[in-house]
Amino acid sequence: MTINFMELLNFFNYDFLIRALLAGSMLAILAGVLGVFLVLRKLSLIGDGLSHVSFGAVALGLLLGIYPFYVSLPITAIAAFLIFRLSERSKFYGDAAIGIVSSVGIAGGVIIASLAQGFNVDLFSYLFGSLLAISWNELYFLLVLTIVSLGFIVYYYRPLFALAFDEMAAKALGVKVKFLNTVLLLLTALTVAAAVKAVGVMLVSALLILPAASALQLSKNFKVTLFSAAAWALLSVLIGLACSLSFNLPTGASIVMASFFIFIFNYFLARWR
Repeated sequence: MTINFMELLNFFNYDFLIRALLAGSMLAILAGVLGVFLVLRKLSLIGDGLSHVSFGAVALGLLLGIYPFYVSLPITAIAAFLIFRLSERSKFYGDAAIGIVSSVGIAGGVIIASLAQGFNVDLFSYLFGSLLAISWNELYFLLVLTIVSLGFIVYYYRPLFALAFDEMAAKALGVKVKFLNTVLLLLTALTVAAAVKAVGVMLVSALLILPAASALQLSKNFKVTLFSAAAWALLSVLIGLACSLSFNLPTGASIVMASFFIFIFNYFLARWR
């Protein structure tokens, strides 16, 4: 089987494919850049934990008859805040706090799904994503989130750089560690809530981890790493979307597999160098 690029170009005469491409591109940039900070802070699994919370929120939205995206955003943001407070104020380590919130979120979703009948098919679509079903409202939200996130990272670049590598040293330098951690987790939560619709609950953490891990294999400069992570994520979205349209494959899974093969390529290239 080969990809017919003329057929792919014809696909973009359709409105929903243009939305999918724009949404996927913005998600790639967000996930790639934020993922670098999460990987360096050893918070890679927070995307997985928040996606499980988002699953519970989606189930709740379907039960209440509210569009799940609008329910998922505030609940996922609150979950991120709870993770931060648990790891900060108690004796739990960060990964334990993620595990607690994650397990409650997924358990709540399963209970709601078992109590309510009739939306199992809709809920299943959120498990593995549906990038082609992104709405204009979700696209506008992603645009605002992308602008705010990149603006925040540019404005606080030096404090974030210090925080990414050594939190204790950043505190000693007078960096507002608590504020930066809170905002980073909030932006990550909103990105996860948006990405669940695109790549699904089961795959969203891969979109945060794999491009960042690919960039860290080769890049020696932090700025280059941020740009590289966004570029690798964007490339994986484009390849995944092209494979999905050409071979009738699930879009979210295709994007994640493309990102995985990019990581494998960078891993062996780094070892060869």
